[in-house]
Amino acid sequence: MIISEVTAGAYILKFNSKPAFEEGSADNLNLYSAVYGESSEYKSDSMYEVSVFLADDLLKRILIRANGGGTIIHKTSFVVEADRMVICCSDTVFCLSLPNLSLLWNTKADGASCFEIFKYQSDYIVHSELEITRLSKNGDIIWQQSGADIFVTPGNCESDFIVTADYILATDWENRKYKLDFDGNIIQ
Repeated sequence: MIISEVTAGAYILKFNSKPAFEEGSADNLNLYSAVYGESSEYKSDSMYEVSVFLADDLLKRILIRANGGGTIIHKTSFVVEADRMVICCSDTVFCLSLPNLSLLWNTKADGASCFEIFKYQSDYIVHSELEITRLSKNGDIIWQQSGADIFVTPGNCESDFIVTADYILATDWENRKYKLDFDGNIIQ
């Protein structure tokens, strides 16, 4: 399910997965308080506009972007906490403070695309195309684990990647199952 809005305490976060933005153009539809992420000659499909509102008042609007594969905002592509939001955009995970949307950190967590992020204790588990990654609360890579093929399936089912209280279960393109502990070890 594509998400366009979420409540974060007293604030409302609104997302636009396809903002009309061109670096240096006077024709940009919106002005941004900040633009986070790399710019390059390659125009990524993954640029997200993030706006924070208090009631109907716009407090801040920023843009995040990255240069890997295309991604979209959906219910498991971000985690909202009391003072921060952590969001996958292309090959990078961004951490933004709430409510002012300042960049706390960004980490390239995959060579292609980061699809989902899950809170685990004080850290984050990232389901990406090439890697499963555990990031610290400060954005440091604790471990990464790859498989024999990419971590997506032709059917792209919700059950292809599951984080339980005891383990992580991932399925690759050839329907091979990987059961990992939270230290990144394959346990089955």
